[in-house]
Amino acid sequence: MNSADCSILLDDNIACLAQGKTLLEGLTDELFTRPGPTEPVAWVGSHLRHCLDHYDSFFRGVPEGRMDYDKRVRDPSLETERATAIAKISGLLTALQDLKQSPADKAVLVKMDCGDNADESTWWSDSSLRRELQFLISHTVHHYALMVLLLKGMGVDVDPSFGVAPSTLRHLRSHAACAR
Repeated sequence: MNSADCSILLDDNIACLAQGKTLLEGLTDELFTRPGPTEPVAWVGSHLRHCLDHYDSFFRGVPEGRMDYDKRVRDPSLETERATAIAKISGLLTALQDLKQSPADKAVLVKMDCGDNADESTWWSDSSLRRELQFLISHTVHHYALMVLLLKGMGVDVDPSFGVAPSTLRHLRSHAACAR
């Protein structure tokens, strides 16, 4: 595969984050920080901050090819200040644009603690820029879906495509076309 493949994945990540930015621009500060009716420790801002932390970990790791998803900044302002989160997304959109000439198959190491094993050497895995860009979309869409549940629980209407995986959207479109 060639570097154009990375460009396509970068465009997909840009679209995913832009969708989140659009959602935030339509929310009030109060809705951004209101705990969910059944999840008092989770709110739209906390889910979004978690996603942005993963993008930060990705970008911190690109230069040396080592992404440490456990070493997140966890900046509380990203989950409590909607304007700060919007500005952060804008910065990430620019950073994604700037990465477009990178080879998709660039080898990277990825660290993620997945259990109780104290041997940190087992937490590192081989990966590529392509795979990590795929992970970021999947992870972000998953948290967007949780944000949708929180917002719907508060009586907020959300774009029906928000928080739905691209493959699911394609599947739904193909079945809708068949039903016509």
